[in-house]
Amino acid sequence: MNVVAVVGTLGLFALFFNRAATLADARLDAEHQKVEDLLHSILPVSIARRLQDSPRVIADAFPAATVLFADIVGFTSLSLQTNPTDLVATLNDIFTRLDRLADQYGLEKIKSIGDASMVAAGVPEAMPTHAEAMADFALGAMAEIQKVAPLLGTAIQLRMGIHSGPVVAGVIGKKKFIYDLWGETVNRASRMESHGVPGEVQVSDATKRLRDDTVVFEDRGMLEIKGIGETRAWILKSRK
Repeated sequence: MNVVAVVGTLGLFALFFNRAATLADARLDAEHQKVEDLLHSILPVSIARRLQDSPRVIADAFPAATVLFADIVGFTSLSLQTNPTDLVATLNDIFTRLDRLADQYGLEKIKSIGDASMVAAGVPEAMPTHAEAMADFALGAMAEIQKVAPLLGTAIQLRMGIHSGPVVAGVIGKKKFIYDLWGETVNRASRMESHGVPGEVQVSDATKRLRDDTVVFEDRGMLEIKGIGETRAWILKSRK
């Protein structure tokens, strides 16, 4: 009986420790999944996996990509007339709609700064139809902003600029990771937006040539752009 009691007690201890180990592993897996989900919300999934597999410098060159900058027109005035809670809720609504569109067309939102957003097509995965996807996204975004305006009870517009060309993409930072783009293409896309027209999508000649067969454009002629000089610009109007 003593032997049976000892064996039974040892069995109970083994069962207890085994269950405790299983629960600990489950909690560890859950925490690991939380960290992975958080990393994927900050970085593109493929980049996050590369960073987890090998914590080295990540830098890639893409010979063909399209970059878009979007800015909310008159946001400063809107912020002065709106309480902080409603203002943040409005921004969240707008950028959530844009995020859904970006996912729909296989694009990557690079970052949001205040009321401005930067989106890329063709990174971090190459996309032969990068200009086409970005044009569809831009037209969709203009339609979405029209749905937001009545909810706010005030006029609100986006101003967008697009350019296509080579970019360099990579991860910078140690404590706060950022996946960002660099190069003349980024600079020109930004200038297309800042020299654009409220409520319109302005594209460079390079982007226009890539979508000339499926989209209607309006010629803006030659624009004098700081740091670039004279360059041809077009307004993206609609799909054919």
